[in-house]
Amino acid sequence: MVNELTNQNSNTELNRIKNFSISFLAICLGLIGFTLAWQKAEDTLKIPFTISNYLLYFSILVTITVFILYTFKLIKYPEEVKKEFNHPIKLNFYPIIAKLFLIASIIYLSLNMFISKYLWWIGVIIQFIFTIIIMSAWIKHNKFEIHHINPSWFIPVVGCIIIPIAGVKHFSPELSWFFFSIGLIWWIILTTIVMNRIIFHHPIPDKFVPTFFILFAPPVIGFISLTKFFGGLNPFGNILYYFGAFMFILILFQFKMFLEIKFYLSWWAYSFPMDALAIGTFLMYHETGLLFFKIASWIIFVLLNLIILFLIIKTIVTIKNKSICIEEKE
Repeated sequence: MVNELTNQNSNTELNRIKNFSISFLAICLGLIGFTLAWQKAEDTLKIPFTISNYLLYFSILVTITVFILYTFKLIKYPEEVKKEFNHPIKLNFYPIIAKLFLIASIIYLSLNMFISKYLWWIGVIIQFIFTIIIMSAWIKHNKFEIHHINPSWFIPVVGCIIIPIAGVKHFSPELSWFFFSIGLIWWIILTTIVMNRIIFHHPIPDKFVPTFFILFAPPVIGFISLTKFFGGLNPFGNILYYFGAFMFILILFQFKMFLEIKFYLSWWAYSFPMDALAIGTFLMYHETGLLFFKIASWIIFVLLNLIILFLIIKTIVTIKNKSICIEEKE
């Protein structure tokens, strides 16, 4: 009897590894972006204490844990990993790996330029590989339907827009322009497709509703990149920031839609876009010195901290209740 219970528990744990989704990388992305937001807040808002270094260690620890668990899944259940990689939605989460390196390289710009440079190059190479793979899959279009489309499809192209932020410090700006152009044009294309999906087709399933927050991430990140390119504010960068700010306000007005859904891992889609908006608003305040942007920076930053804290607590409770890493319906 004891052996049967032991075997049953063992099989349950193995099944949890089997169902360990690549979308766990969204947690890592939210935390590393949160670290960068704190680093910028400490500098821009003159916060009298420093916790960004501790957040960096925590983010690295969580990321290593996720990588180890997913590697174990790859070894134990390679067919499940292959299934995820061929999934029309989950495929888009793999490029988060590149973003983790790229955002870490931005964090290390003020800590260690040598480490920052190598993190950036690793991120660029991974981003290029996944960009080719995923866009090739899009072109073949033998497995995609309109109902597969949701804002998570922006994830592969956002990495291209992030590259110039640290890239202008590490290599010829032409390489950064190359990637920025890819990301910007594809963002415009995907925005058209996603809005077509949202307006003219059946509602997006509840589990993907949090990905609506991703809608304002690309333009805000584009604003940050262009500001780095030009060494200050510029008209097109401002257009991107204000469009991103409008999309954020528009999404806030849909708050009832977000209150009606239960907790999914996709709730971490709230985190990185808010990281980006906070950092973009800090940059606006830094460049303009306007009181409005100082107030906006504090409001968004406080909201970001509350969101991250809530997501961490909710995720821990869900893991404790073993209601995560379970078999999902397609």
